[in-house]
Amino acid sequence: MRQPSLSARRVTAVSVGLVLAAGAAACGPEDNDAKASGGDSTPHKGGTLTVLNSDPQQDFDPARQYTSGGGNVPSLVFRTLTTRNRENGAAGAQVVPDLATDTGRPNRDATVWTYTLKKGLKYEDGTPITSADIKYGIERSFAPELSGGAPYLRDWLVDAADYQGPYKDKKGLSAIGTPDERTIVFHLNKPEGEFPYLATQTQFTPVPKSKDTGTKYEEHPVSSGPYKVVTNDNDGERLVLERNTYWSASTDPERKAYPDKIDVRSGLDSSVINQRLSASQGADAGAVTTDTNLGPAELAKVTGDKELAARVGTGHFGYTNYLAFNPNVKPFNNVKVRQAISYAIDRSSVINAAGGSALAESATTYLPDQKSFGYTPYDLFPAGSTGNAAKAKELLKDAGYANGLTLTLTHSNSKDFETSPEIATAVQDALKKAGITVKLQGLEDNDYSDKIHNVKTEPGFFLAHWGADWPSGGPFLAPIFDGRQIVKDGSNFNSGFLDDASVNAEIDAINKLTDLDAAAKRWGALDKKIGEQALTVPLFHPVYKRLYGANVKNIVISDWTGVLDISQVAVK
Repeated sequence: MRQPSLSARRVTAVSVGLVLAAGAAACGPEDNDAKASGGDSTPHKGGTLTVLNSDPQQDFDPARQYTSGGGNVPSLVFRTLTTRNRENGAAGAQVVPDLATDTGRPNRDATVWTYTLKKGLKYEDGTPITSADIKYGIERSFAPELSGGAPYLRDWLVDAADYQGPYKDKKGLSAIGTPDERTIVFHLNKPEGEFPYLATQTQFTPVPKSKDTGTKYEEHPVSSGPYKVVTNDNDGERLVLERNTYWSASTDPERKAYPDKIDVRSGLDSSVINQRLSASQGADAGAVTTDTNLGPAELAKVTGDKELAARVGTGHFGYTNYLAFNPNVKPFNNVKVRQAISYAIDRSSVINAAGGSALAESATTYLPDQKSFGYTPYDLFPAGSTGNAAKAKELLKDAGYANGLTLTLTHSNSKDFETSPEIATAVQDALKKAGITVKLQGLEDNDYSDKIHNVKTEPGFFLAHWGADWPSGGPFLAPIFDGRQIVKDGSNFNSGFLDDASVNAEIDAINKLTDLDAAAKRWGALDKKIGEQALTVPLFHPVYKRLYGANVKNIVISDWTGVLDISQVAVK
């Protein structure tokens, strides 16, 4: 995820001011299932599902969505070549076919991928979905006026870097072939074994050229999924979806589509959302949220109420909060200084600042603790739970700072991010025990983002966080540690300016693998190799807690999106 508040996984403030990024997985309350809703646990069709969210479903156009976007709501309308497996936890981190008959057929070096569409696919008006529609949907995502989607296609497709979309270039993308109405072929400029993951993104949604209304398409996009848009008020502030009668469950085993109607209401205060879900009165008994977490105070109240505790979805999305170093700024050019800070960190105080162990788990690896990422346990600079000040002082002495040193830690003043003043203060207190004086530089949100992502202004020491666009080590490690992704005239995410030939070569080698399990193991090994350079200090992986209404059934929260999957829920 190109950090930190892209539409795919927006962060949302809770009433006590702590915010964690949108994400959760692995069910609730502590392994919830549909029985938590009480009574008959069998999900049935019918009724209205209400979605109460803080962030509106803005830019409801498949070209402008980033990955699944908006807490799974877009996937009810937009089908893609592949999709995520709609199951709880780790099983939900697998890629499965959607519009296509399989997850893709690569050539020997994974530079050409071929897909065949299922038979009988139709739009909401009954017209057939063709491979040309998918090609056109991808091409329009390149149009500058429809920007906002993930950048991978521009980087991966042959001769696509300068393409400006079909409104300006009528020739289209030669990298995408459509030899017949059910076949589509992608030609890549380098091996990409994870192309099936990319094909889950909304840019792969079919769009009929004759129905394309440009920037107004978001008002009524043509549905290929189980629901169609009947109302889109104030750019997604209220979105009402009703059944697409031409959708066929026989072609779509992933989306259950139980409710007759889905009413998405956004722009709400997070505390109001949690109060309404807690009370669960009237229509709110059939309500969920896909972007609002419980904060520490709210969680304490919920935990003490058996009925409410049974209505909490819990889990983990692949996300890491960490300290970042810029080795071009002294004294962080000295690896022993970076190691000293790694030893000095008190993760228990950081976790307390993040809301406690119910909302954050200690991290010593950059990759999240999930199999699909290739998680390999390691702790290269063991600090225990409260820090190893003695070891830190020893390393500082070796580095020439026997009398300690003074540093500046940059963070955001916003309560909306995990870079909050509370976490910065916890880091400050921990490093003080090792003789390191930390001055805090708090910036407003936009100023903070601009500063840390500009190679000319990036500070030496700052709070950061990263989440993956799909559950693999590739989109987690490559943007941060691939030297060829250092951006000198735009947003740069390789904060450590690592340009290690062996790391770059291993990234390329893993990208050639189409065996995703084998690739995961190598991502894990690469994570440990990079960790030895102490360019980051992993702090914690967030844990997410979200309420849902008393009449909501069939709760599914996967390790892929980390949010409640509304394509699976039913209402009483």
